[in-house]
Amino acid sequence: MPIVTVHRKAHFNAAHRLYNGEWSDERNATVFGKCSNPHYHGHNYELIVAVKGEVNPETGFVMDMKILKDIIEVEIEEKFDHKNLNEEVEEFKVLNPTAENIAVVIWQKLRKKIEINLDLIVTLYETPRNFVVYKGD
Repeated sequence: MPIVTVHRKAHFNAAHRLYNGEWSDERNATVFGKCSNPHYHGHNYELIVAVKGEVNPETGFVMDMKILKDIIEVEIEEKFDHKNLNEEVEEFKVLNPTAENIAVVIWQKLRKKIEINLDLIVTLYETPRNFVVYKGD
């Protein structure tokens, strides 16, 4: 069967602060700039989830896009949207919520819900010009 990659876009708004608690405020400001604002700042994140695998000969799907939509909604949008990532999302209470780390956390959450025989790729846009891609370890 052919190998196809399907994509689903999602969107969430969230606040965060880039900060290393072991560093001084001065060093955090030097490394992270405005993103280290102690009062946080926010982004309108755009998420693209790609699932790659063989087309099922019975359904014609790599993965039912409605199921993918529901997984993203429950696992990511409901948990991240309109949240302060540092304070309200468990993983980021100890992990700096950089775009890179957010993409990895999203991938880990989705990987648990998507069949293991399917490849998973997460693309996360923090701004229209800044984005990261994570394909797994």
